[in-house]
Amino acid sequence: MMNDEFQLTPLPPDADTAEMLEAIGPLEERPAESQYCVFRSGRERFCLPVLDVEEVLEWPIVTRLPLGPSYLMGIFNLRGAIVPLIDIAMTEGRRPGLLPKHVVVASMRVEGSHEDLRIGIASDEVVGTYSVTSDDLLQQAPENVPHCIGMLRHDDRLALVLDLSRLLEVYPGPSI
Repeated sequence: MMNDEFQLTPLPPDADTAEMLEAIGPLEERPAESQYCVFRSGRERFCLPVLDVEEVLEWPIVTRLPLGPSYLMGIFNLRGAIVPLIDIAMTEGRRPGLLPKHVVVASMRVEGSHEDLRIGIASDEVVGTYSVTSDDLLQQAPENVPHCIGMLRHDDRLALVLDLSRLLEVYPGPSI
């Protein structure tokens, strides 16, 4: 059933759309949102911007590297690419024999290289992906965690926001 009172008519080509939008009134401004992948490593929750996360994997076959630093769990093969795997929760004394369940594969652009640098981060649990506004991001980070640049408020909890370049300074991976 068609309503005779309401009809759409096309705009003429010379119509001033800016003037028409002003007549409607100001559009409600929405705060900018960004998405973060939140995961748990040890007892702490961490997060990365979704754009830095390449993928999340079930625990792969890991090859240990002899004489590697204690945080370097080893390397694994990701579709032909060798990726170092670090444990950022190793300072909390993960229980022996209890392996993490997931790997968060993060990537970042490196100047002077045509390939992104990939790093696997051991994760006990992937909590989820959250859309957040700037109000949910706290700029202060714990002083004893140099690879974090702030905190993210989600589900009445806090997650430490990782900075990949700082993370690689604190936990340098092997040169492969």
